[in-house]
Amino acid sequence: MASFSTLSDVDIDKQVAALSRQLHDLKKVLARRGDAYYEDGREAASDYYSQLAERVHDALPAIRRRGRAIERTARDHPAAAAAVGLVVVGLLAGLLISRR
Repeated sequence: MASFSTLSDVDIDKQVAALSRQLHDLKKVLARRGDAYYEDGREAASDYYSQLAERVHDALPAIRRRGRAIERTARDHPAAAAAVGLVVVGLLAGLLISRR
């Protein structure tokens, strides 16, 4: 690189212009890569969502059967259902208080 005493204003202007072009080119490259990464991430999220939706759809009949069985048990034994509900609320309250 030339010393400061030999650099003219024209040389500096040329260098600044060249650096500006390089910066512009780098911005374009980064934008393309960002778009590609965004698209890849979007596709991956869509695939995961599709897989999850399929699994939930397949498991839904079993979940409904178990829910009905729990509902019948709660109707047959309301005191036990209330006790279990209170225990769950107590556990949640304990967890929330212990985090503070």
